Amino acid sequence: MIKSIEAKVMLAHVKQPDTWFGLKYNMNLYRGCQHQCIYCDSRSECYQVENFSDILYKENAIELLANELARKRVKGTIGTGSMNDPYMPIEAKIQLTRRALELIARFRFPVHIITKSDLVLRDLDLLRRINEVYTAVSFTITTADDQLAKRLEPAASPPSARLRAIKILAENGILTGITMMPILPFI
Repeated sequence: MIKSIEAKVMLAHVKQPDTWFGLKYNMNLYRGCQHQCIYCDSRSECYQVENFSDILYKENAIELLANELARKRVKGTIGTGSMNDPYMPIEAKIQLTRRALELIARFRFPVHIITKSDLVLRDLDLLRRINEVYTAVSFTITTADDQLAKRLEPAASPPSARLRAIKILAENGILTGITMMPILPFI
């Protein structure tokens, strides 16, 4: 099921210093995820997200984000992709991530994206603009085997496509890398 919801806030302030990604703010444009990864910890009860396979997109996200970015006195790195993938398949149609990146570029905030999708290449023009401040894109890769990945992450881009995206982003001056999380032993 895919449906819209109304959000109250778009940027959550990161309470503890983020030593891994250097984030000041966290942004989730969607609730739930379409990738269906068998190891996903975002489905854990501790996050209290019911029906994680249902996709809820925040219909007022862009308006809220514009207001919040305009009011921020401290410009810190905005992270997206911690609770769900900002480039899951529905993003190709709804384009919330692209519209959010347009605002981030306009307000000159740095951004760090975590994804499993080569759809991020669609927004290369915006990532290059944001990179005048700072842009990083991290790709989750649990295996280099496309067939195994199809079983672990059924709706995500294959690892070969992610590795190709890393190459293209790097060739365009975007800081990129691999998040090897989770580590799945004996695979």
